[in-house]
Amino acid sequence: MVRVAGRPGAAAAGDLAAELGARAAEADQLASGDCDLLLITVPDGEIESAARGLRARPQAPVALHAAGALGAEALAPLAAAGVAVGTFHPLRAFARPSRSLADAAGVFFALDGDAAAVALGRRLALAFGGFADAIPGSARTLYHFAATLAAGGVATLLAAAADLARRSGLPAAVVAGYGELARGALEAALAASDPATAITGPAARGDLATVERHLAALAEQPPELGALAVALAREALRQCDRIAAPNPDRRALAALLERSEVLDRPKDRVLTSRREP
Repeated sequence: MVRVAGRPGAAAAGDLAAELGARAAEADQLASGDCDLLLITVPDGEIESAARGLRARPQAPVALHAAGALGAEALAPLAAAGVAVGTFHPLRAFARPSRSLADAAGVFFALDGDAAAVALGRRLALAFGGFADAIPGSARTLYHFAATLAAGGVATLLAAAADLARRSGLPAAVVAGYGELARGALEAALAASDPATAITGPAARGDLATVERHLAALAEQPPELGALAVALAREALRQCDRIAAPNPDRRALAALLERSEVLDRPKDRVLTSRREP
């Protein structure tokens, strides 16, 4: 038996139910007691309230939620009703709903919670062609932050590059070129035993003169871009120094970045890089 439930009056749940050949229901009426699994995919801030509402009716013996930032404790109301609770968070960006199980192939699913919930999560991940492992509650927040770097962070950086190209009046083809550049860099990082070995660019080389020119040019752009450039260069240096001894060029660049700061001015804020006299 398969049921799909959504907010009262919402059409999306009914459409998905029809596509799956399932029964549609409203969330405030859903009873899944004759199902094997209750999967909750509401926004993070609504998970606990959804669990409180669902516990009033018979539910499946296992309930999982798909939020990355929260552990199994978000389903405490259902746990109090005797349901085995856990998490089933896919490490995949969903800019829009997906209807294809093929999109889950190779995806990592983060598990947490009761033994029965974790076991069912593993079975689901394998059935989807993915893989799974438990993420302890103590590491959950940093696990989720790292996920935002790997997905939204990467997309944000590409969006910043495209925005800067448009601001600079560069041809539209340059934006597509940045996309291919990013694709190649990501493929190289994924193929490496440690992604840090695939970091390229002036910061990784310790190219002080080029970084100084970048910072000077960014002084005419929104201050957030200058601050981003400094933060990324510092992190590139940290990662390079983690896998190889710092060389004199990278040390000199690190010293420059330590003296770089965002200054408040009456009308705007600009990033400056100052050398010691």
